[in-house]
Amino acid sequence: MNELYFDKAEAQDPLFRQSGLMAKLRKQLAHAKANSTYWQEALAEIDPENIQSRDDLAKLPILRKSDLVALQAERDLFGGIATDKSAIKRVFFSPGPIVEPQANIADPWRMATALYAAGMRPGDVIANCFSYHLTPAGFMFDEAAAKLGATIFPAGVGNTETLVEAFNHFQISGYVGTPDFLQIILEKAKGLGKDISCVKHALVSGGPLFPAMREFYQGENIDVRQCYGTAELGLIAYETQGEGMVIAEDCLVEIVRPGTGDPVNEGEVGEVVVSIFDPTYPLIRFATGDLSATMSGQSDCGRTNGRLKGWLGRADQTTKVRGMFVHPQQIARVVKAYPQVARARLEVTEQEGKDQMTLLCEIENVAPGLLDDIAQTMRAETRLRADIQVVSPNALPNDGKVIEDKRVLGV
Repeated sequence: MNELYFDKAEAQDPLFRQSGLMAKLRKQLAHAKANSTYWQEALAEIDPENIQSRDDLAKLPILRKSDLVALQAERDLFGGIATDKSAIKRVFFSPGPIVEPQANIADPWRMATALYAAGMRPGDVIANCFSYHLTPAGFMFDEAAAKLGATIFPAGVGNTETLVEAFNHFQISGYVGTPDFLQIILEKAKGLGKDISCVKHALVSGGPLFPAMREFYQGENIDVRQCYGTAELGLIAYETQGEGMVIAEDCLVEIVRPGTGDPVNEGEVGEVVVSIFDPTYPLIRFATGDLSATMSGQSDCGRTNGRLKGWLGRADQTTKVRGMFVHPQQIARVVKAYPQVARARLEVTEQEGKDQMTLLCEIENVAPGLLDDIAQTMRAETRLRADIQVVSPNALPNDGKVIEDKRVLGV
């Protein structure tokens, strides 16, 4: 680490980074194909050496988070993905239920970079207010602090009066946890007449950091930053002093159209898909179910990796219409069958107690019979009737939605 960055790779030439990521991906593909029963099947038709650029990524299959539940039920504890079970240090039980393994290496979730960008340094005493039970959040930051050279106080969640005493006793300088819990601790301290102004830096995740909350922390002289990650993948992106979130080193991030593996244009909202290079539990083109978008240019902080706009919602827009589930993947398949359709969105409404579906299609020139053909394809795909409505190019909002449920439920 140096004064500006935890790792000098954060400021490397973007083309050099991209070349290195593709080389790591080819190596990971070969390793996974040779040592994982799941990937041996999933990559049976893939030659790793043919994956030379980002354009080639679409040749690789998507692994969805929702797939893990079925894989782990049908195969083994790790869904046939793990390559070396003896290299797994801990296991966690996340909602789903999904088993999450921790590799027996230093900072396996690569969170130390985000701690450093949030202003925490070796020798700091950091309160870790994520839970250490069942799910990996507590250990994600515990391992990161060890890599950074900081001391962790495993505070967990709850017992705010005791935490106030501990913050004061240990002179806690950094906080990691959900965005709102630090505010609860600070307000408890004021109520008890205790001074915990020792807290200067905070790294938050696991919930939204609302503007009013950020302003509150600024008023308390606490520099707060967000990071974005998942239990499976670890760190994906993190805030610095620049706009947006800088994509973490050593992971390959794509934004794809929900329900597909097709990349979207820069700035267009889509699903976050990530490949990481952990040899023990290789996750390749792992679809998170989260929506985001890339930002143009580089961060003002000097880090040269791409940026995300942050978490923009969930990509899983599956909805039930007339007793049938309609999935984004189905809409994507309909659109893919018609190159004339630039983008589409299924609107679900209710009229006189009956569900109605309307497929809005961005089409520049409508050929005779095209709308009837699309309607027939929709019915074949979903087993439901849908009206087809043409809208002008770029008329649909850039929010990543493939299905929009406009019904007023619960009335």
